[in-house]
Amino acid sequence: MMAKFEDLRVKSDDQLSADLAELKREQFNLRFQAATNQLERPARIREVRRQIARIKTLQTERSGAGKA
Repeated sequence: MMAKFEDLRVKSDDQLSADLAELKREQFNLRFQAATNQLERPARIREVRRQIARIKTLQTERSGAGKA
């Protein structure tokens, strides 16, 4: 499910916001599982965190803040 940066660029702002909300929910659930020692794939936490960062970077870029 790992979307590359190029795949994210073709999505609309609304799609990115929806993806971000879904990833944040997943991140919360993963943290909860980690705290209760029920985590099956510890590497998934890193994947989700990085995907969130990719989306936020793209949103910042699109808002014009990324232009110098």
